[in-house]
Amino acid sequence: MRVLDSSAFIHEYHTDEPTASIPRVHEELEGEAALRFDANEGAGMHIHVPDGQTVDQVRRASGETGDEETLSETDTRLLAAAFELDATLVTDDYAMQNVAGKLGVDVEVIARDGIEEQRDWTFQCAGCGREFDEDRDRCPVCGSDLSRKNPA
Repeated sequence: MRVLDSSAFIHEYHTDEPTASIPRVHEELEGEAALRFDANEGAGMHIHVPDGQTVDQVRRASGETGDEETLSETDTRLLAAAFELDATLVTDDYAMQNVAGKLGVDVEVIARDGIEEQRDWTFQCAGCGREFDEDRDRCPVCGSDLSRKNPA
């Protein structure tokens, strides 16, 4: 099974595999992309609403990778749907691909190259330069903003 992100409908993705998506994806789409969602649903695409506990599990995983602030609620719920359905997630979103790797969810990309490695981001203070493993609103030492930093 393939769980389809918005990019699948925007880029006219086709597969012979069974497909699924979530209601929030339809809400994001406009024009022809929204019509493609409707056509897929009419052709048997499963509309899945993930369990709240699974959504919380995805949030924890995205916090561990440092992608929590980057993922939208739709992204989080798509990852939860793919996890629950033991499906391949079809997306071009790099943060989603990173969290999917953490969760053991397979990913298929459409219009871009996929990520080459999973990353657990670090966060660096703009003021004092200290680094932290988890994202915070402000640096606990000097109070400055933190920014996401590639750990490599």
